[in-house]
Amino acid sequence: MSHAITVHAASRLHFGLLSFGDRHARQYGGIGAMVTRPGLIVRFTHCDAFATSGPLAERVHGFARQWANYHRFDELPHCAIDVLSAPREHIGLGVGTQLAMATAAGLSALHHLPTQSAGELAASVGRTGRSAVGTYGFTLGGLIAERGKLPGEPLSPLDCHLDLPPDWRFVLIAPRDVAGIANDQERTAFANLPAVPAAVTADLTRLARERLLPAAAQGDFATFAASVYQYGRHSGECFASLQGGPYNGPRLAALVAHLRSHGVIGVGQSSWGPTIYVLARDDAEAQQVAALSRAQEPDADLWIAAPANQGARIEEHASDLAPACEQRPAR
Repeated sequence: MSHAITVHAASRLHFGLLSFGDRHARQYGGIGAMVTRPGLIVRFTHCDAFATSGPLAERVHGFARQWANYHRFDELPHCAIDVLSAPREHIGLGVGTQLAMATAAGLSALHHLPTQSAGELAASVGRTGRSAVGTYGFTLGGLIAERGKLPGEPLSPLDCHLDLPPDWRFVLIAPRDVAGIANDQERTAFANLPAVPAAVTADLTRLARERLLPAAAQGDFATFAASVYQYGRHSGECFASLQGGPYNGPRLAALVAHLRSHGVIGVGQSSWGPTIYVLARDDAEAQQVAALSRAQEPDADLWIAAPANQGARIEEHASDLAPACEQRPAR
């Protein structure tokens, strides 16, 4: 029997950034939520060599190398890392951060390291650069509001963490032939976008603190849904010179307009898209929203997700399926 660790991580929705471009003020910041689907599952098993398999195996290899260097290992850890389930990258669900955090948490658990904070896990795999919604979301779950980073600050401070009502649902619609931006393209975008005016950051902060967050705490669905839409649209307008508007292109804008024309209140774009999220009061309403979405985007990936109010689940167990690492290429 082999000792194994399995990490189950949620997916991250990002409602929008508070600021960027002013190097003397807090950078990024923002609000988002963790949801149960599509999520990802990663298994770690002791063996005689390092090996990875499954979707995004190359990325896992890179995160494992960063983790080993951070913890001053002389070589990659002797284990197999199997990505059992993961959505595709760059669709606005924070896959890179969740995969990196899962790699750090799984390897640390496999090697019996002391429990680490969200910031420590993120630092070990190089995920402290911009927004920290997914970083805190990995360990805490729920609704996350973070302030943004000051120059020299290792990680944006957490401003607020709340559970969302468990009956609420998020309908996620991700057109398959549309991609968000990431990596060098994202760095170029932030370098070229005009800075967010201080007045816009103040408006977004006021909306979050006076309406969005209190509504979440009180379970006030109507106010929360309206506030999420307003917040996301206002934040999205800061990207209009690149996106052509508050949403990433006419197709996503048309989907939002279609849903709004049918009385849907809480709708927005997660990060750079293409995932559009829609709030529903319960599963029955989510099914209605899903049907509306299918009418506009019949070939899109679609998930109905509950709020993930707990952080990632890390399971320790025995495995009788010990990988034959010597027969698997170390990627």
